[in-house]
Amino acid sequence: MKLTILGCYAATPRTFTNPTSQILEIKNRLFLIDCGEGTQVQLRKNKIRFSKINHIFISHLHGDHFFGLVGLVSTFTLLNRTTDLHIYGPKGIKEIIKLQLRLSNSGTNYGLFFHELESAESEVIFEDEKVLVKTIPLKHRIYTNGFLFQEKIGERKLNLDAVQNYEIDTCYYQKIKNGKDITLEDGRVIENEKLTFDPVPAKNYAFCSDTAYNESILPIIENIDVLYHESTFLQSEENLAKKTLHSTAKEAAMIALKSNAKQLILGHYSTRYESITFFKEEAETIFPEVLLADDGKCFEF
Repeated sequence: MKLTILGCYAATPRTFTNPTSQILEIKNRLFLIDCGEGTQVQLRKNKIRFSKINHIFISHLHGDHFFGLVGLVSTFTLLNRTTDLHIYGPKGIKEIIKLQLRLSNSGTNYGLFFHELESAESEVIFEDEKVLVKTIPLKHRIYTNGFLFQEKIGERKLNLDAVQNYEIDTCYYQKIKNGKDITLEDGRVIENEKLTFDPVPAKNYAFCSDTAYNESILPIIENIDVLYHESTFLQSEENLAKKTLHSTAKEAAMIALKSNAKQLILGHYSTRYESITFFKEEAETIFPEVLLADDGKCFEF
């Protein structure tokens, strides 16, 4: 599982900082999460192939999280894309993008599909044989979702020594990897656990931005491997965080602690602070495993 931060700062793009956008690579799937201004430039800087992006998830309709979307949609057309593109976001996103394309006399030469969200409850919005994605309802000034990405447990691994010891034909290998017991020619049943090793544990990732401190998300992200949680402010600006329905670094750490997260990544920093290291220092007073997102930074788990 690999996370590439394209942008992780709040409000407006600056010379050296970009608004929210990130790429999650999981089970050989590439998902774009949010699409602030400058996203396609950041994709190029980080050498991420545009053609591998087939699913885009937009948390909410504040500009610093989706103003780069119509530009990316248009660029896909210029690149002669033919593969379908699926966009998941709040109700209204289809109207916004379609209006921009229509009034600019633009279109797409590929299938463009919108999956509009309006449920206040967590729901599955994408699923294939390897990955499942569900929403995490967040608490912000407008309708907002985070996203939980879950690997599905893979097939079991063959214990070749055991398989060969029982002289099992290779035609049964896939059945064994699928978890089935094997009956030998003499009638003996060999339990699957004797022929295989456990699969690689499935990983999961939760994206939570933008949101006020919100314990109602804890059951959804319980025991999460990696939690990205916004930390727009430090605790010294707690009142401002409450007013704007954002979180402090301390509050993000409390969510990580209470959800029993293995790793916390902070992001969505206000640019009022001289250094983002202040966020890590504050969060570590509550939760020990803290990493700082920054533009262009990659995390592999």
